[in-house]
Amino acid sequence: MTAAIGRDAPAVPPQRLCSSAELEEKGRAVLFDVLHYREPARAFAMRFEGRVVAYLNRCAHVPTELDWQPGEFLDSGKEFILCSIHGAAYEPRDGRCIAGPCGRGRLTMIEASEDGGDVWWQPTRDTLPHRPEPAPI
Repeated sequence: MTAAIGRDAPAVPPQRLCSSAELEEKGRAVLFDVLHYREPARAFAMRFEGRVVAYLNRCAHVPTELDWQPGEFLDSGKEFILCSIHGAAYEPRDGRCIAGPCGRGRLTMIEASEDGGDVWWQPTRDTLPHRPEPAPI
């Protein structure tokens, strides 16, 4: 795997999220922590129609996390990503808002891929891995 990010950004290698088998079709997403514009944020990856998609866990309308339970993002018909706060609906394939107050907004996509039986995400200049400092003893 290669790290293809902006030429002025330090190369950060792809980050392993989980094994491919852990992401069931239209099932619970894997949550992970990132630094988005140097601020701690949550992101998620899920399998939809056979491919892995990943997004920042932040509604395009109001900056709040989307999931109604940890890792649960899809509506009851398992067709759309829903915001748990106001019901905005997003197309899982591209993160585009299709209903609700977010208008033409879209979720912030994170590049994700599968390789060697694992799911990986690619950091960028704006979205980097976040590893919280251990709590002092």
